[in-house]
Amino acid sequence: MSVTTTPVTTGREIRLAARPVGAPTAADFALVTAEIPALTEGQVLVRNTWMSVDPYMRGRMDDVESYIPPFALGAALDGSAIGEVIASRADTVPVGATVSHFAGWREYAVVDAATTIVVDTSAVPAQAYLGVLGTPGLTAYAALTEVAEVRPGDTVFVSGAAGAVGSVAGQIARKLGAAKVIGSAGGPAKAARLRADFGYDIALDYRAGAIGEQLAQAAPEGIDVYLDHVGGDHLEAAIGNAKVGARFALIGAISGYNATEPVPGPSNLFQAYIRRLNLRGMLVTDHLALFPEYIGRAVDWIADGSLHTEETVFDGLDRAPAAFLGVLSGANTGKMLVRLAD
Repeated sequence: MSVTTTPVTTGREIRLAARPVGAPTAADFALVTAEIPALTEGQVLVRNTWMSVDPYMRGRMDDVESYIPPFALGAALDGSAIGEVIASRADTVPVGATVSHFAGWREYAVVDAATTIVVDTSAVPAQAYLGVLGTPGLTAYAALTEVAEVRPGDTVFVSGAAGAVGSVAGQIARKLGAAKVIGSAGGPAKAARLRADFGYDIALDYRAGAIGEQLAQAAPEGIDVYLDHVGGDHLEAAIGNAKVGARFALIGAISGYNATEPVPGPSNLFQAYIRRLNLRGMLVTDHLALFPEYIGRAVDWIADGSLHTEETVFDGLDRAPAAFLGVLSGANTGKMLVRLAD
């Protein structure tokens, strides 16, 4: 058994200081130094090197029932992270292993070895397991293969197309046989990246005009598949421009995450009845069995250069709140990450 004396006794972590009303601010977070507990049998100590910030974390800041428990007020936040095992009391995860786990937002994490995944960094950088080879990449793959299955010749529309999921989804849709891939993003620079780097035939800048009108011009024949990350006007536009029997994967609705009042639904929802649309909500946790298949394919795509990935990186644990606020406001292209250590 690998038993190593804990080499550090304290570490910094980010705690939830207050529950936000509307858009979060820096005052809702607190950076504190905390004691690191001693390892018990079956645990490892991880020196976190990368952590993820994701839009779904906004919902966890509210004390409401959801598919995942809310963050506890006054306690460290958590989320996906990558790090190096520096102490171990588990045969299965030795010192020196690189692991993914769910105790981010801190410099050092004591976690049960059974909840970690040892990752192979020989062909890809470690942080790839938080983005293209993590749940964002799996979300794109599952949405396009199981939830709103792409068929050869389909026209596919993806909102939030420059984000962690969308930047992968356009490229995968093309690989799965889509004839036309349309994405929306905010601003001309991001729209240009959709076409140049992320596999999109047509890029819509939602800041440049009504998204429904732009989509109608881009897909006059209608869309077959929609991956929704935005909700609101984008969902309404997709319904209004959908073919009969079109398939929607409802992944997120970031346009309403900071709302302080109930968010109204699409005004044209009855069109979903008339057009016999399949609107299916999805949680990536329902599709984890696809991970081996997806990673096997994605690693090959990355190796041959046909799957392009992008990261937006903030350096230092103290910058994690700013990175999180940035992902909510669309400041990222590709995956938003926080680098904690080299």
